[in-house]
Amino acid sequence: MKFVFYTHSLISDWNHGNAHFLRGIMRDLIRRGHQAVALEPLESWSRNNLVQDQGAAAPNDFATQFPELDAEIYDAGFSHETALADADVVIVHEWTDPAIVAEVGRIRASGNAFTLLFHDTHHRAVSSAGDIAGLNLAEYDGILAFGETLRQRYLKAGWGSTVFTWHEAADDTLFRPIPEAHKTGDLIWVGNWGDDERSAEIVEFLVEPAKALQLKTLVHGVRYPDHAKKALKDANITFGGWIANAKVPFAFAQHRVTVHIPRRPYVQNLPGIPTIRPFEALACAIPLISAPWDDAEHLFRSGKDYLTVRDGVEMTTRLRDVLSDADLAQSLASSGRETVLARHTCRHRVDELLTILAHCGSHRVIRKIVSQEAAE
Repeated sequence: MKFVFYTHSLISDWNHGNAHFLRGIMRDLIRRGHQAVALEPLESWSRNNLVQDQGAAAPNDFATQFPELDAEIYDAGFSHETALADADVVIVHEWTDPAIVAEVGRIRASGNAFTLLFHDTHHRAVSSAGDIAGLNLAEYDGILAFGETLRQRYLKAGWGSTVFTWHEAADDTLFRPIPEAHKTGDLIWVGNWGDDERSAEIVEFLVEPAKALQLKTLVHGVRYPDHAKKALKDANITFGGWIANAKVPFAFAQHRVTVHIPRRPYVQNLPGIPTIRPFEALACAIPLISAPWDDAEHLFRSGKDYLTVRDGVEMTTRLRDVLSDADLAQSLASSGRETVLARHTCRHRVDELLTILAHCGSHRVIRKIVSQEAAE
């Protein structure tokens, strides 16, 4: 089958975690013999910021890291109808321009046989509900929400009647242990500052514990204001700026522990949605300690796959425990990776997607799925 993904950007992962997931999904679809192409706008906020931050050549690294992936940039004169003429499945991400969301729906309604899905991987459904409510999703066959609480939000608001929970996951062909890597530091955190949604939490659960324990700490991320960089420097924390997601596994492998600091909208309004970083960290078998987060859907085994703390004082204690107890660290690393490999890889999500398509897909798509399953 041919899958077409409308995404904010596949080329750039600058402050754009959904690119991680879609790359993994597309890679797995291609390995199974399907076609997969991503369409992204000429004016992509993420890609533009990547160029501004890293230079004009930075987007070229995408083709080097992911040579099998096809990303096409569209502008105002692009023919979406032509691009979708031979598509079997079209998945439109929620950061897509509302006019394009509506246009793709119109193309679907005009008699095209592709299955059309809307994909939401953000908290705007609760933090900026008007943006989602204003989208024209009438012609969409289904909605993919990256958590059960978000699915319920869509149903309650009447934004769709066919809504599926489709969590993000780790591309385990990329996110894996690298035992040959030499340890160069104690603590690493990969995460963006961004919009003051966790500013106080970053200080409480990362900066202050690292300073108290005098840990050799590295932080990668973007959108750090000057006062945040000063706080890191005052705690003797190295700020590494942006890091390409494909290089994160090696960075994890060079450190002994990492932390998860969820954004406030997920903690307060969308429990059960971890976002993609914990999946990726656990896949790399690095011990993980999380700030308060409610695993409402029981995705992981709290206390076994990772540790949860209530405040900065407890984070300091647990960091000391993990760094001083090799058996504890190894147990967390092994258990976390075991759970990801059993339940939360992009391979699992492609299986789930094909099941969803068998439920709500067009007759053409359902026939192809049935034919493929028979062949296997």
